[in-house]
Amino acid sequence: GGKTQKNLSMPVIQQGMASLRKAKKTTVKTCLDNPFVIQWKTIDGDGMHFILQTLEERIKHIGLKKVEAPRKKKRSTTKKQMERNCNASTNELPTEEETEGSQQAPGWTDISIRRQLAIGINEVTKALEKNELLLLLVCKSAKPAMITSHLIQLSVSRATPAGQVPRLSETVAPLLGLSSILALGFKRQSDKFTDVVEAIIPKIPALEVPWLQYRTGVSAAHADSSEIHEPEQLAEILEDELTSQKRKRTESNQLDLSNVILQPLKIKKVVPNPNKIKKPPRKKKKAFSA
Repeated sequence: GGKTQKNLSMPVIQQGMASLRKAKKTTVKTCLDNPFVIQWKTIDGDGMHFILQTLEERIKHIGLKKVEAPRKKKRSTTKKQMERNCNASTNELPTEEETEGSQQAPGWTDISIRRQLAIGINEVTKALEKNELLLLLVCKSAKPAMITSHLIQLSVSRATPAGQVPRLSETVAPLLGLSSILALGFKRQSDKFTDVVEAIIPKIPALEVPWLQYRTGVSAAHADSSEIHEPEQLAEILEDELTSQKRKRTESNQLDLSNVILQPLKIKKVVPNPNKIKKPPRKKKKAFSA
């Protein structure tokens, strides 16, 4: 009788109703955020059309293009034998398209002109790190935007005019025989593109990076002058300008240390090995008996 009363007094828990919930651990993630928003400045419509037109005319005039080797499809032996028999019977000459394709070797038509350009994000980044560019153009269709955002700081630190041009890849890539061009740079020794660089630089707005004091707009004024006709002179002026800006910056950052008094360093007590950590004994190597 007592056992039945105890069982009646205890609460009845149905199966599946009670569940123990564990407290979820809050995950803490540390991230580094930039308080400044650095973006490419927009170029107006007239400037965009002028840049694309000048690039198109110069590339067509030079004739620089990458020729890819045609892909050969594997044919069966029966088809090859049939074609040989037909050619032997008819003695037909190859068409003009086949002769032109056989004459053009795969690769760039002029390697010396190709070396005056930096094509692609990786090649442009390396050229900017070595301070080899006079002008940088970036396509606006590059996605995600992060892949070209690092070029803003690099170009400003090197005092290289840089701008984001819409439809750059659509216009220039087919002319050069490429599928896409996200970044195009003109090197300092580019004698074939000197006029193009001097004409495009005034159309590009100067970039602004808060922690860098270099000005890319000054180089545009130098490129506008009629006295510069050779790329060597333009490169020398840009280098002189960059060194003068660095000198001004270092002079402004120097502190006045005339009123600073150095205090002597006082050492109270030197305690070797304060935690008294003993080194483990060295294990003796056993000599192997022959």
